[in-house]
Parts: sequence; structure tokens; C-alpha cells
Amino acid sequence: MELLFDLCFVVGVAQAAASLHHALAEGHAGAGLIGYLMVFFAIWWAWMNFTWFASAYDTDDVPYRVLVMVQIVGVLILAAGVPRAFEDKDFGLITLGYAVMRLAMVALWSRAAKEDAAGRACAVRYAIGIGVVQAGWLARLGLAQVVDLDGVLGLVVFVALAGAEMVVPLWAERRQQTSWHPRHIAERYGLFTLIVLGESVLAATLAIQTGLDRGLATAQLLTVALSGVVIVFGMWWLYFAWPAHPLLTSNRASFPWGYGHYLIFSSAAGVGAGLAVSIDYETHIAHISAFPAGASTAVPVAIFLLSVWFVHIRPHQVSHRTNLAFPITAALVLATPLTPLALPLIALLLVALTVSVELER
Repeated sequence: MELLFDLCFVVGVAQAAASLHHALAEGHAGAGLIGYLMVFFAIWWAWMNFTWFASAYDTDDVPYRVLVMVQIVGVLILAAGVPRAFEDKDFGLITLGYAVMRLAMVALWSRAAKEDAAGRACAVRYAIGIGVVQAGWLARLGLAQVVDLDGVLGLVVFVALAGAEMVVPLWAERRQQTSWHPRHIAERYGLFTLIVLGESVLAATLAIQTGLDRGLATAQLLTVALSGVVIVFGMWWLYFAWPAHPLLTSNRASFPWGYGHYLIFSSAAGVGAGLAVSIDYETHIAHISAFPAGASTAVPVAIFLLSVWFVHIRPHQVSHRTNLAFPITAALVLATPLTPLALPLIALLLVALTVSVELER
């Protein structure tokens, strides 16, 4: 059930990444990035909330399965609304899909409160908190009908509501911690990382196919293809270099780790968009110069390296050399768009970092 849940959520990730690709290729990096991060937050937060709930309350009975399927329907509705959000700033369908997912979570937490006397106080707080914040999202949608929320005001309202969402688990678990399982959580995050990286491979593959159809020279195509494969393989290797479950010893340690994966997941998906932009640039379809084309891949790779290091590698008390290697490599990756060989250099830098990490392990 969880695997089906993840695969359907990646539909939303793919839609968000595809819209980011088109925005970057058209030279609308600022608006595209903001839209991408907003949409990705809705997908990631709904996924993360359910993942931690399921680790504690996976009853796998009929009501549980039905409510999980309702959440899947919600993310599919959200995914269908992504193009409208990017092109027309119409967040109606996205808000509807998000509401379906979140109200299903209210039902799951309400059921847990009813059937688990020991965890009732925590479950009730979750149900109330999610419900109240969801009312805020719906109010935002209504406000957009009378006030222009496309600019700074809309961003401020979004950040406030997203912050409120992230406070709910902190508030709910102050009195009592849910009985999640570290190995299960680490496994679920690892699987979703794999699926998101796979989506990046798919995006790059489709871009390469498009390049072939447009008559892109074989040497250029091979450069992008081989570099992209090495980059994704390097990201996979580095993420799984050390096991995560020993880090998940308490909520104090686990919350920053779990929240930090917003950057890990979003940047991993963004790499696929960046590779697709590189193909568009090589085929003269993109309306950008060489520097933003290279930066479209370099920036998400650098963010991935920094976020993996900060939340996933550094807490393992690794050597000083490794603690320096990740941020230094990220900085060098950010410099690659200044050269005519951004993608091959990024690939070589990831190979070098992977070798350094393996020498320590």
C-alpha cells in the first residue's frame, strides 16, 4: 500500500518538475522556482505526514486502506492542477487536491484518537491542528478571489500557512510522542528518494529522446546523457553512504532530519528538470543563454549536496575531511556554469566526492 502511495505521489512530483523545466527554459526562473517550491511543499508535506502516521498506526484494515486511497485521489487532483498554477496562477485545483489529502489525515488521526487511548491526546491535537490549518488554506483560496495574491502578499500568506503546518507536529507531540519506528521511517524516506531520483532519470530520458527527434548531434547528446547518469548515480551513492536509522533517536533529532528532506526531495526532482533544460538549450529551443542552462542543473545538485550533508551525513560525526568535502564540492558545482562544460564537470565532482566518502567508510 505504501509503495502505491509513493508512486502516485511521484505523479505530482513529475508534474511540478515538468512545469519547472518549462519555466526555466523560457527564462522565467524566479516565478518558476517560487511556484515549484510552493507546489512541492504541498506534495512533500502530505506525503511526510502520512508516512510518520503510518509508521505508528498502520492497521491495514478496510477503513485505513480507503482513507489512504482518498489521499491518493487527492494528490492526483493536485497534480492535475499544477499546469494551471504555473501558467495562470490558478491554485484552485491544487487547493482542492490538498484539502482532500489533509481531510483524510484528519479522519485517520480522529480514528487513532478513538481507538488508541494511550495516544489519544496527541492524536486529537493532530486532528485539530491539521483541520484548523486546512481551514486557513481554504480561506486563502477565497481571499484570492477578492485580493491579488500573485505578488509578495500571496507569498507571505503561503509562508505563514506553511509555517503553521510545520508547527502542528511540534505542538501535537509536546505532550506525547507517537510510536513511530526509526528503521521504518528511514526505509520510507530512502524509497521515496529512490523514486524521486528515478523520476529525474525519466525526465532526462524523455529530454534525450526529444533531442534525438530534433537532430541533436550525437556527441552533444552523449555528453548530456552520460553526465546526467553519473550525476544521478552519484546523488544516490552519497545519500545512502551512511544509514539513517541510528540518527532517529528522538523527536528532537528526527524532526530536523525529516523536515530537511524537503530540500533533498525537491532538489533531487529539480535535477531532472535541469537536465531537460540542458537538452532544450543544446537544441536551441530554450530562450536562455549557456549560464542559466548550466545553472539549472548545478543549483539543485549543490542544494542536494548541502542538504544531504547537513541532515544526513554530518550528524554521523564523520571526519573533518568529509565535513569540508561536501560544502566545498557544492561550491565548485555552483561555479561550473561559468565554464562551457558544466554537466561533465558536475559529474566529475560527484565522482570525486563519492570516492572521498568511500575511502572514509
